[in-house]
Amino acid sequence: MIESTIILKQLQKHAEEDVVSFHIPGHKNGKAFEKFENKYFCKEMLALDVTEMPDTDNLYLAKDMIREAQERAAKVFHADKTFFLINGTSAGNISAMMAVLNPQETVIVPRDCHKSVSHGLIIGGNQPVYINPETNKEWGIPAGIRSETIEKAILENPEAKAVLLTYPNYYGICSDIKEIAEIVHKYEKILIVDEAHGSHFILSDNLPISAIQAGADIVSQSIHKTLPAFTQSSMLHVNSDRIDVERLKFMLMINQSSSPSYLLMASLDIATTIIEEDGLGLIDRLLENISYFESKLQNIKGIRYMDDSIAGKDGIYQKDRTKLVINFVELGIGGIELSHLLRNDYGIQMEFADINNVVGVASICNDRKDFDRLISALEDISLNNVQGKIKNVVSSFSYDIPKLKISPREAAFATKKEIPFLESVGKVSGEYIIPYPPGIPLVCPGEEITKEILEYVKHLQNLGGDIIGTKDENLEVIRVID
Repeated sequence: MIESTIILKQLQKHAEEDVVSFHIPGHKNGKAFEKFENKYFCKEMLALDVTEMPDTDNLYLAKDMIREAQERAAKVFHADKTFFLINGTSAGNISAMMAVLNPQETVIVPRDCHKSVSHGLIIGGNQPVYINPETNKEWGIPAGIRSETIEKAILENPEAKAVLLTYPNYYGICSDIKEIAEIVHKYEKILIVDEAHGSHFILSDNLPISAIQAGADIVSQSIHKTLPAFTQSSMLHVNSDRIDVERLKFMLMINQSSSPSYLLMASLDIATTIIEEDGLGLIDRLLENISYFESKLQNIKGIRYMDDSIAGKDGIYQKDRTKLVINFVELGIGGIELSHLLRNDYGIQMEFADINNVVGVASICNDRKDFDRLISALEDISLNNVQGKIKNVVSSFSYDIPKLKISPREAAFATKKEIPFLESVGKVSGEYIIPYPPGIPLVCPGEEITKEILEYVKHLQNLGGDIIGTKDENLEVIRVID
């Protein structure tokens, strides 16, 4: 496989030349760490941690190996053009927004977007039009966004230049992205997709369609999340002539490090090689293991598992089978408690937990033994269960998105003061108020706090729910715009 890689092969060639280093990085081909060397932190790997030189190319002026690796990745991922990201999908989302939108221009954004999108609004000075995903009350989670919701938002906000979609969400929930892309383009808007958790979709027809293949204009993917690349390694794919590529390159230089990691770029190249050479076989094996896992769960008392049957409800078009959403609420065990049990008693780390559910992310690198260990742990927890505290799935209210009084950028830089939360009705929030579950902001910075929001927060807290996004974790006080 090494012969098929592009960046790794060239980096190894450079390391074997035994060049004396009077350039950065300061560890000088790993010499600084020789006395700390062990099997996890070896000199051979550190010799690949280099900088821009005549034989190692330049991420921001790619002419040789990086250009070749990016062109191959574009072919593998079915994109017109691909850029390697060494500051994660966050940098991709922000750069995509800044490449498409001028300051003060409007973008239609889902309420459950990643915080990097909110950061992009602040940095770019854009006006958001928020839309709510549906809520699945059975699981207490944010669900899909209906295509008619997108169309309604466009018709009500014709000045909006783009639509940004999260696809899939953290639970593997997928909206009908193909239909949404058609609607967005019908009104001559640009579709930006945060596909952080969907880079593996290209590998199988038994998974949801990839955003690129569905017709999105520009797509960010966290290759490190669902494919085998180092943490912080992502890709940004351009998929239409609606995107000004030269402007995008400029924004990528602004939002990424001027000292890009060659280890991260090499890992993206290796991931591309693995996908190109073995991806189909690996994904087939993973899906077989997931089918095996699902069959075993049927014999475990009290467990609920989110499978494909959730599709067709609450704007959900498809469910990503590689997201393992598990619930033991019937036995009184909440998601956070179950997550702790799995980690502390069985050595299994899940991706995250909310009050009701735990979510695991399976990839092509998980084998049958991994699934057997999880099955065994769940069986044991079920058999030895001591009745927990959770009795019901946390209900969710239907609420209106609050009025935006000032832009996110203005709110970020405005002077703030702390006041009792119970006295905040009518004030402009300087913070996010995000209930878990379902993880959709009740209030974003710059929006007005209402009595309805106050009542919702009290209801959730009485049920044991968490609030994130505020300085005061208990939300006894809140920062508002002074």
